[in-house]
Amino acid sequence: MGLPGLGGPFFTSGRAAQRHEDAMIETSVMILWGLCVLMLLMSVAPLSKLPHGAIRGLAFPRQQLFWAGVGGGVAAVVLGGGIWLVLGFFVVAVIQAVYIAKFTPFWWRQSVAADDALLADTDRHLALLAANVKKSNRSYDRLVQMIQRESPDIAMAIEVDQPWIDALKGPLERHYPHWIEVPLDTGYGMCVMSKLKLSDWEVREVITEGVPSIRTVVELASGGHVRLYVVHPEPPIATHDTKGRDGEIALVGLEAERDSMPTIVTGDLNDVAWSTTTRRFQRLSGLLDPRVGRGFYNTFSAFYWWARWPLDHLFHDPQFRLIGMERLGKIGSDHFPMMFKLALANAPAQETDPGAKCPVEEEEVRDMIAEERDRKRTAIGSDWEDE
Repeated sequence: MGLPGLGGPFFTSGRAAQRHEDAMIETSVMILWGLCVLMLLMSVAPLSKLPHGAIRGLAFPRQQLFWAGVGGGVAAVVLGGGIWLVLGFFVVAVIQAVYIAKFTPFWWRQSVAADDALLADTDRHLALLAANVKKSNRSYDRLVQMIQRESPDIAMAIEVDQPWIDALKGPLERHYPHWIEVPLDTGYGMCVMSKLKLSDWEVREVITEGVPSIRTVVELASGGHVRLYVVHPEPPIATHDTKGRDGEIALVGLEAERDSMPTIVTGDLNDVAWSTTTRRFQRLSGLLDPRVGRGFYNTFSAFYWWARWPLDHLFHDPQFRLIGMERLGKIGSDHFPMMFKLALANAPAQETDPGAKCPVEEEEVRDMIAEERDRKRTAIGSDWEDE
């Protein structure tokens, strides 16, 4: 005769609990498979290089996808999801790492650091502060106080309207006598405030009507002259192509490559540092990215720590040496401001290589620029900052 209780309620509930646990694990593995497939598609779609916001926008969260791939792989191991699931997440992480690794200290640096002689020759220095203020943000004093505290040679504000210009000019004009003002109600306004003399400046809509950029010559205290471009092309959106943004970035790159002066291009490019568009810009222009080999310096979004990527850029001629750069604090905008300090050397650095320009690539972007200039449309996002 068997012992009483075997096969009774205790063992029945135990088997039920086990079945429930197995079902939960199976469901979790199925969810992981779905996430893995989705992340793989998000990882490879930008490789197509199709100039559309729905594709190009997927290149933005590469840092987030890298960590999601690592986390998904760990979860797959813990839940016993099998080698193919683990391998899928591993592929996701590797694809992202290929793009973002160059913005870590493990990579060689594009921008050469200033030597002691250049550090001592302050007349050859140029400090620039760039801030996307977010037009609807009205915390004027936060940016004013930051500029007063950091005291850059040149401060640039993007997305300014007339109230922003007025709020900046009152307290700053005494210290920054040279101004280029483009106040707009569309979120595409910009201004340049400078302690150094600005000359030969112009405001241009190089590709799309309503999307201005600034080009000017800056005279350093040493008497040297450098070219400065301030740009803010259109953002990528899922329902529109990116030819306006890509064309403007490429055109500035072509101009910078032909310019006889040492050149700086800066602003909110509405593009990440590792994208197809930005890497092509570097090949076309020959300009260097000081973040390569140093860090991401993610400037957007200032509101959400888990969704940040580098949208605010500075690229410089190899004749410049890097003194330092820093992501500054919050000013009420969805962007963090950036501070860059450069020194103009007597000759270009020889050990830098942003990539070789391809004649076929140049011909392709010229066709894209011509096509986009012929289109008549409203600039993307012109009403986003309406109050």
